[in-house]
Amino acid sequence: MAQPHLFCLLPDSRRAHEAAERLFETVEHELRALLPETAEILHVGATAIPGCLTKGDLDVVIRVEHADFRASETILAGRYARNLGSARTEDFAAFEDGARTPHLGIQLTAKDAAFDIFHRFAATLRADPDLVRRYNALKIAYDGQPMDDYRAAKDAFVAEALISASEQPDSSAP
Repeated sequence: MAQPHLFCLLPDSRRAHEAAERLFETVEHELRALLPETAEILHVGATAIPGCLTKGDLDVVIRVEHADFRASETILAGRYARNLGSARTEDFAAFEDGARTPHLGIQLTAKDAAFDIFHRFAATLRADPDLVRRYNALKIAYDGQPMDDYRAAKDAFVAEALISASEQPDSSAP
């Protein structure tokens, strides 16, 4: 059994991706009935990325308009436990449900706020198979290592990936 303070990859990522996708469909349906119509509910994280190694959890980001943030946060706080290991600001809050299989993490962010990066990182990974390979190599290097060490390395990787992606010319521009 995995120890919560260690980063541990699952040996069968394909199965983990399938389980996460099934849970995402359920959670998305549940949340659509509760949140503002303009809320974006997105499956992000490793289980949303083809070929990405994973520890097997489901990460969901909910993007809302700034005006809807407080009401959305109240709704989520009434349904899920706060993720006390995560930041909490006036436009970002994290929740979790460890009773769900797989473990469910929810990040609520106001659109265009400082923490509104989860969907961008997922899109960057989907667009670049080499980046996924490098991300997998980082994960393999930290498999069995302290979670805090992995998270620090991951944070640096995400920041670098997003900076590099923002420096790339827009291929959709004329």
